[in-house]
Amino acid sequence: MAETFEIHINENSRVPKYKQIVDSILDGIDGGEIKIGEKIPSINELSESCFLSRDTVEKAYKELRKRQIIESVKGKGYYISRINKNDTINIFFLINKPSTYKMMIYNYFVNAIGTKGNVEMYIYHCDETLFINALEKNMGGFDYYVIMPHFRDEQSKHTSSTKKVIDIIEKIPKNKLLMLDNTKPNISGEYGSIFQDFEHDIYNALKEGLDKIKNYEKIILVYPVKDIHPYPFRIARGFEKFCKDFKLDYEILDEIYPDMELQDKDIFITIRERDLVNLVKQIRHNNLELGKDIGIISYNETPLKELLGITVITTDFKAMGESAAYMILKNKKESVNNVFKFIQRDSL
Repeated sequence: MAETFEIHINENSRVPKYKQIVDSILDGIDGGEIKIGEKIPSINELSESCFLSRDTVEKAYKELRKRQIIESVKGKGYYISRINKNDTINIFFLINKPSTYKMMIYNYFVNAIGTKGNVEMYIYHCDETLFINALEKNMGGFDYYVIMPHFRDEQSKHTSSTKKVIDIIEKIPKNKLLMLDNTKPNISGEYGSIFQDFEHDIYNALKEGLDKIKNYEKIILVYPVKDIHPYPFRIARGFEKFCKDFKLDYEILDEIYPDMELQDKDIFITIRERDLVNLVKQIRHNNLELGKDIGIISYNETPLKELLGITVITTDFKAMGESAAYMILKNKKESVNNVFKFIQRDSL
């Protein structure tokens, strides 16, 4: 009977108390203090003995039942049903924004992990404080931490990290860390990463479409300098290098303005969804033909762009999500530049 087994609660720890209950029981199983088939305290008993709320204990038991570590027998209580805690991997998944393509990565990742892991997603909206708080509250509570590092500085411009961000990431054991989408090379140690090389990716993708792009007289990148969810400036840098190397007339705009001075044989590269929508509206309003009079290339694939026949330059979200899952399931620490491609459709 395991009813006398001691649950260890550290009041000063940032690990949630329900998680501490889960870990104590798992440690007891690993150490042989609790055996399969043994009874554990009821929710009320554990709540009273550890001075915890009933909701906290109930949440811990719910997690243990979900992972099939314990089972409830009606009228009798809770019993240990299995002893292998490694059957289920707990994954902390931290993304910068809930965009269509970020959610695609998440969904492909979760599907590839399947029943072998529990994935909890958190969103920090490119905000340094929200990012740090999320990690501090969950440090030590998960088997793996999957992180997409994109931040907004004081001028609402993109930055890959700050000193505070690096300091908190350094606290994560490197064998539990997977950097996704963007990466910061000066984090110490060996850890997994699947990233986009924003400058070279756009350069090489546009090079694939060079023959089509040359049919237009001017190429215009619509790159938002400031945004609530800013984009890496390496995108603009790669675009500019491409245009200079191939001697193309180009311009970089902050947004698609109302009543744009659209010129026949202009080609636009849009990043934000609203700029793409505004541009298509103006093309139609001016009775111009998309793909002939005005060309459009959009950054990042979505199902709607595919449906509308919009040419895209995009990372492979399916590959990123599934590769991340594979690296965790196989415990690999590789650094992989994710696939980036040019997909031609009717808008070019």
